[in-house]
Amino acid sequence: MTRPPRGARLAGRAPLLAGLLLASLTLRPQVVAVGPLIPTIRDSLGISYATAGLLVTIPVLCMAVFAPLGPFLAGRFGALRSVTAALALIAIGGLARVAVPGAEGVLALTFAIGAGMGIGNTLMVVAVKQRFAERPVLVTAIYSTGMQVGSTAAAVVAVPLAVAFAGWRASLFAISLAALACLIGWIACTRRAPNERPAASLPRFPLRSGTAWLLVALFGLLGVIYYGLAAWLPAAYADQGYSLAATGWLAAIYNIGTVPSSLALGVIGDRLSRRRGLVLGGAAMTTATVLLILHPAGAPAWMLLAGLANGAMFTLTLSLPLDLSEHPLDVGAMAAMMMFCGYLLTALAPALLGGVRDLTGDFDLVLAVFPLAALLFTAAALPLGRRRLERGLPSRAA
Repeated sequence: MTRPPRGARLAGRAPLLAGLLLASLTLRPQVVAVGPLIPTIRDSLGISYATAGLLVTIPVLCMAVFAPLGPFLAGRFGALRSVTAALALIAIGGLARVAVPGAEGVLALTFAIGAGMGIGNTLMVVAVKQRFAERPVLVTAIYSTGMQVGSTAAAVVAVPLAVAFAGWRASLFAISLAALACLIGWIACTRRAPNERPAASLPRFPLRSGTAWLLVALFGLLGVIYYGLAAWLPAAYADQGYSLAATGWLAAIYNIGTVPSSLALGVIGDRLSRRRGLVLGGAAMTTATVLLILHPAGAPAWMLLAGLANGAMFTLTLSLPLDLSEHPLDVGAMAAMMMFCGYLLTALAPALLGGVRDLTGDFDLVLAVFPLAALLFTAAALPLGRRRLERGLPSRAA
């Protein structure tokens, strides 16, 4: 039997693709929206910068802790049902968080949101390998673009909603309602798709692979840049006299920039050298973050450049586990290791950088971290040539 054209095969899975896009829209907004709202959250709850940074640190830490559970839950309950549970944690946890009065309750419910994000992130990579292995970068670009669009929307509406409705709770409530709508859409798109359940086992991390540790370094450094900028760049510019609305737009421009580069990689990514794309992205991010320090008046342009770089770096980094093995369990293990270790590194950044701000009284040292992390990202990408990626992971029998 003649195989249908590749485009036709993708068209036959359009509902699942639409579901992946809807699910991906929920995986960042609950964190991204917090950054420009930190000044009002601090005033409302009476907390320090370091404590406010926990609202970003906790979800990122949970994304590390819960990442290894994704492949196990996919085997035990099926990937589709597991994604449904993850999206429910994000949406329901978000709605509950805005209803509790004190800082303790807000922080506690942030854990539930983070658990959903951690499980959902890993399951996305497994789903791509199981259902769309013939077009890894294209489908990775589709769901990473969804993550970028969700981030952009959250960054755009967070401050205007808070201003219009006199508080950060109204802003996060609207974002949680959107997550609930995506959950309903996900269920509708996947209700007829087979809920496959491969062998249920905790992933075995490829700890002896030097290539695996390079992927961990890339993912962790990228997370430090992304979540660090999202949490503290608006506050840093607010210290320089920018209004809440202006700093909110800086965060929005950053996230807007991620979308076109992610979309472009969906078109050309399967033909592009991974190393070349990662190195170019790292160089652009280094340039943008240096200019944010040296020439703050041009911040909108530099944030747009940083966003373009981030979109390319994120999509290519997410696709790397797919290049290292043909076996979905190996891919899941690599993705879980990358996210577990990478998000542990990332999770330290927001609260630690907030603590640096508390100790020094300004954001000078905080802003210096980002070009350094971008340089290290570029250095970690240099060894990832085609031959190294084709060697893949150690054998499962090893």
